[in-house]
Amino acid sequence: MENKTSIQNCSPKDEKGNSCCSTDIKISFDKKQHHNHNEHDNGHNHGDSDENESIFKKYLPAIISFMLLVSGIIFEQTNTDFFTFPINLIWYAIAYVFVGLPVNIQALKQIKQGNFFSEFFLMSIATIGAFCINQYSEGVAVMLFYAVGELFQDAAVNNAKRSIKALLDVRPDTVNVLRNDEVVTVDPAEVSIDEIIQVRPGEKVALDGLLISDRASFNTAALTGESKPDTKKKEEVVLAGMINLNSVAEIQVTTLFKDSKLSKILEMVQDATARKSKTQLFITKFAKVYTPIIVYLAIAIVFLPYLFVSNYVFSNWLYRALVFLVISCPCALVISVPLGYFGGIGLASRNGILFKGSNFLDVMTKVTAVVMDKTGTITKGVFKVQSVITNRLKKEEFLLLTAALESKSTHPIAVAIVDYALDIYKNATIEAVEEIPGYGLKGVINGKEVLAGNAKLLKKFGIDYDKVIETIADTIVVVAVNRSYAGYITIADEIKEDAAQTIKALHKLGIKTIMLSGDKQSVVDMVAKKIGIVTAFGNLLPEDKVAKVQELKAQNYKIAFVGDGVNDAPVIALADAGIAMGGLGSDATIETADIVIQNDHPSKIPTAIQIGRETRKIVMQNIGLAFGVKLVVLILGAGGLATLWEAVFADVGVALLAILNAVRIQKMKL
Repeated sequence: MENKTSIQNCSPKDEKGNSCCSTDIKISFDKKQHHNHNEHDNGHNHGDSDENESIFKKYLPAIISFMLLVSGIIFEQTNTDFFTFPINLIWYAIAYVFVGLPVNIQALKQIKQGNFFSEFFLMSIATIGAFCINQYSEGVAVMLFYAVGELFQDAAVNNAKRSIKALLDVRPDTVNVLRNDEVVTVDPAEVSIDEIIQVRPGEKVALDGLLISDRASFNTAALTGESKPDTKKKEEVVLAGMINLNSVAEIQVTTLFKDSKLSKILEMVQDATARKSKTQLFITKFAKVYTPIIVYLAIAIVFLPYLFVSNYVFSNWLYRALVFLVISCPCALVISVPLGYFGGIGLASRNGILFKGSNFLDVMTKVTAVVMDKTGTITKGVFKVQSVITNRLKKEEFLLLTAALESKSTHPIAVAIVDYALDIYKNATIEAVEEIPGYGLKGVINGKEVLAGNAKLLKKFGIDYDKVIETIADTIVVVAVNRSYAGYITIADEIKEDAAQTIKALHKLGIKTIMLSGDKQSVVDMVAKKIGIVTAFGNLLPEDKVAKVQELKAQNYKIAFVGDGVNDAPVIALADAGIAMGGLGSDATIETADIVIQNDHPSKIPTAIQIGRETRKIVMQNIGLAFGVKLVVLILGAGGLATLWEAVFADVGVALLAILNAVRIQKMKL
């Protein structure tokens, strides 16, 4: 039942030694290690020491090579007598071995596997060729800066990986199980079917099961799309993702953890970068064709001039070919482009947004309309008192009597009323409280008989009430005192604090906003007006939402749909970009979605669009930089006007600039 995997990247080589100048990342997570992290706290300092030592060993070869190269160049410039052949050759050869030998070994492995045209092969023949024509310092410099570029790439990738791994850590990872008459806190993966778990108020249910307690109320907005809490009775089904709202609930497990929502999220994240953007796919295909062509052109530069040039000198044309090879190495493209996209995924993860693939970063740049559900997306899915209307009592007395009676209930609606009334009922005398299932409560407060519930409760006792309450969209608690109608309290789902800000930000980005909901049109219109959405449709079934999105797509809108319930899964699948609210999102919705917002904040929607646009902009900058500089220096190199130093800049220098530009995405503040 344990989900044990690893975090991998293939730079500069994969496990088989294959060329991997591009950044192919596989993210996964060892859940057991995460759960047991406290067990390793005592060895924290030792772990830090080992990590620092590993980093030092990683950079040490490049440091030594750099020091030898710089000192060798100084010796050459000062015309030091001892620094002549063969001393200078040995000196630079030692400097070369530290950074070049691993690349040479990889080139040989590639050749044995039938892959001649790898970046390892290009760098090896170019630098060894430089030594053959006595350009020792330039040969070392090419390989040194290539190695430095790989270190920069590794550092950038590791930084983004840490951001994505941190995203996975923000979720429940323990469950309370009854074993041998004791409550034991364990990893959810260790819970077996038929075991009984306890879920405290405010906790998320980690596993599917049957309710053993007499009753309990759960926030089910993520599963049903409805904001009204669901009170479950004994032996009714409770699903993973529901949140317990009041008393401790005991649940008999019916589903293993590996089949739960959390496990499915882990599987989803493992493949987060498997789906590549069209730009990445093009660059990968381009490099496979481009590299062998460059090798053949370099060979032509060496030998063809012999047929046409009268004063042909082999070493001169070999030098030009070596310059040409170094310049043409495609690493700047095949490293910086995927790294740019991966940087975008890392930036999104730090902002609580999970892109399931770099292709969806590109999709978000093309979105022209954001369509969203109401409950759980724009609203919180929790109840708050909206208004208190009294008939003949003063508001304070009305609230005192109602809150005192409701304080004896654990129902979420009752909790909302008690919270609103604060402490004004604390000194009230409360007697003979009776719950009438399906109707409400009856009791005696300060000597007065009080009824609080739905309209059916007053009808049951033959009490007339204001018929206007039947036209109100919100949930209503109707109150009678001493068998006389006293007023009502409206309770509604609360709009998220950043909802209006979200709509304003989307409009600023030039994006149309539309709300689709299964709630009453009057409620939908009210919410839409409050947050600034012009177009809103209510009373919609899931198939109606699909039809609305199809209409918009027929009008050539690029649609991003945002939802959280099972009823949103079909329309999320239909949209160009499906966005799920991941904090409470249902399994089906999260699996179907292309992008998951972990903290349920709608303000992350414009943030996701901005990240997509910034990523795309930087990737295009890198492509333009690499192609532009390489083209100029390639022409100069073939004409004998560029040296290996210019070649180093055109290859490694441009790659470093592109990597630094890509890393800039991860540092952005949105």
